[in-house]
Amino acid sequence: MPLARRALLTALAAGSAGAAVACAPTGGTTADGVPGGEPGGSDAATAAARRLLPRHWSQITFRTEGERDTFRVSGDTGRITVSGDTPATRLTGLNWYLRHVAYADLNWAGEQTGLLPRDLPGLDGTVTRRAGVPHRFALNDTNDGYTGAYLDWTYWERELDVLALHGYNEILVYAGADALYHRLFQEFGYDDEELRAWIPGPAHQPWWLLQNLSGFPHPVSRQLLDARAALGRRIVDRVRELGMTPVLPGYFGTVPPGFAERNQGARTIPQGRWMGLARPDWLDPRTDHFARVADAFYRVQGEMFGGPSTLYKMDLLHEGGEPGDVPVGEAAKGVERALHKARPGAVWVILGWQRNPPRALVDAVDKRYMLVVDGLSDRFPTVTDREADWGGTPYAFGSIWNFGGHTALGANTPDWAELYEKWRTKDGSKLRGTALMPEAADNNPAAFALFSELPWREGALDLKKWFSEWAHARYGARDPHAEAAWDVLRRTAYGTTRADRWSEAADGLFGARPSLKAVRAASWSPKQLRYDPADFEPALTELLKVRPELRKSSAYHRDLLDVARQALSNRSRVLLPDIKKAYDTKDAARLDALTDAWLSLMDLLDRLLATDSRHLLGRWMADARSWGANAEERERLAYDNLSLLTVWGTRAGADAGLRDYANREWAGLVGGLYRLRWSTYFTELKAALRERREPRETDWFALEDRWTRAPGPLVTRPTGDTYELATLVRDRLTAVS
Repeated sequence: MPLARRALLTALAAGSAGAAVACAPTGGTTADGVPGGEPGGSDAATAAARRLLPRHWSQITFRTEGERDTFRVSGDTGRITVSGDTPATRLTGLNWYLRHVAYADLNWAGEQTGLLPRDLPGLDGTVTRRAGVPHRFALNDTNDGYTGAYLDWTYWERELDVLALHGYNEILVYAGADALYHRLFQEFGYDDEELRAWIPGPAHQPWWLLQNLSGFPHPVSRQLLDARAALGRRIVDRVRELGMTPVLPGYFGTVPPGFAERNQGARTIPQGRWMGLARPDWLDPRTDHFARVADAFYRVQGEMFGGPSTLYKMDLLHEGGEPGDVPVGEAAKGVERALHKARPGAVWVILGWQRNPPRALVDAVDKRYMLVVDGLSDRFPTVTDREADWGGTPYAFGSIWNFGGHTALGANTPDWAELYEKWRTKDGSKLRGTALMPEAADNNPAAFALFSELPWREGALDLKKWFSEWAHARYGARDPHAEAAWDVLRRTAYGTTRADRWSEAADGLFGARPSLKAVRAASWSPKQLRYDPADFEPALTELLKVRPELRKSSAYHRDLLDVARQALSNRSRVLLPDIKKAYDTKDAARLDALTDAWLSLMDLLDRLLATDSRHLLGRWMADARSWGANAEERERLAYDNLSLLTVWGTRAGADAGLRDYANREWAGLVGGLYRLRWSTYFTELKAALRERREPRETDWFALEDRWTRAPGPLVTRPTGDTYELATLVRDRLTAVS
């Protein structure tokens, strides 16, 4: 077992017994916000501040006092006091102080604390803020796949600190659910080996938990299950220490194959296939067998994760699930009955997505104990009355600003500014929270900061003013070029709205399967840019002009890379029609020049991306391999992780649209698979033109899967200088305008 995994297991074994007692909540909470449970330890906020601000933490005093979800900040130079009811609330107050008084930024993507003075600045008077909603939910069901199934405690510790800083109090935790199911069904006639064959690799597990697939791509090992269980327990314990609530998976009927044959009298409904992959069977929630499995599920879960929670995530019949002859309302009652028997007063959290949850479901349950986290609040203009849609069920205003972890910048911030407060304050409103749900985290830092601020704001949201203040805190001081850059971004990438029925930005064509008619890389992404690329490019010029002393932070370097990458990526949509025209007119010389330019831009993009560790495919692969106990397992885990970004699953699933769903502009992908595809395609186009024939078809899946299984050497450490490469991008784009 790798040392990192062994250390994790040892640490958990040493501390688990006490944690199970100290962290268990004491009561329930309704979706309307009746409190339950105990706040975390009094030292948790100080410990987090020490991790995040090692040079300044001792100047901050935290006090446990005040009303629920309320922080107060006051103090003189070098002596700052932050009070609040939980460590997370107090950390939210600290973040407000850093952003608005000290002008620093701690974020998902990049940070800026290097310009903080030796003595932290004081305040005039006391600042008080209270959250306008009780639920501030974070993370998508897909997070453990698209953000990274193989991230370790070093990652998760900072992630939880940053989520607490940004005001979240409910964190979705799926790590370790595989070990829970493995242990659970050994009580119902299954052995270790067949359960490990049923459980997918960690990168694909989110869709298993959603009842979409099973058993792909390889059986999991016992050591991997143990290590993931230990990590999951550690995450849950820290969530509780910070005074937040872990949102755990609930039981809604997933069973392994052959359950009815091994458990006499059980009734299961086959779920068929999803994108070419076998779905798990569904156990009828109306039955005694369901009640027994659910009771065992919650018992084992409590033993493994330190006691009960008050929030459980369950999506019944997700994306094509078949109820058979089971009435959906009756099924919902069975799921709810089992939950409340095991966890009295717990809230059922369910995703608002496509046609879910149907009225038959929400009308069958006690709405006081259901919370819909709405994934479509800023997606469709037809979404106007969630109270009517869901019959008065409490819900959270949500955003999914990327699908699959696309690296494209952008979000529908005008919709956030207009809709959140309007819906929250209207007569009869059932808006009780916010839900931060991009399919992958750690991107779009401005969107993360702005959305996170919604529950804690007072008054109307002026986006022009907000982005100006953001530039100040993000880089540590006022700078006209920084403000100009972010005003451009506000009007372009962050100025889109749901009027065009999209909530995410368009992905780039460098990552698309080659075609002269390509309009997107992922099958369900926007077909065109949602703003004028010519209007976007000045943001790069302005960022490059930011004065040198403000260019030293990781925040600046991340933003510069993102903007340069996006400007370069956008050019793919300008250049491809020119390539098509050259081919259609049989202009071989121009086709040569344009395709060379295309590949040259891809090479430049790959070099730019290689300057940042978070944009390295090699890091993604190394993370996966680090969890393997031997060479064979390391390669299996690497394929599990990499296939998610490329072919996704089987040929059938790729053909159905899953391939490139999680495309992203990373070094190693752009210069590896993506360049291989386009160079192969261009070579064939040129040969066809030269030989006066139609281009031969390429078996793209075979090429993609072959590359995914053997991508060759990939760098794991950044190389090159972001500023120099971004300057080169600016110059290259100017030259080809």
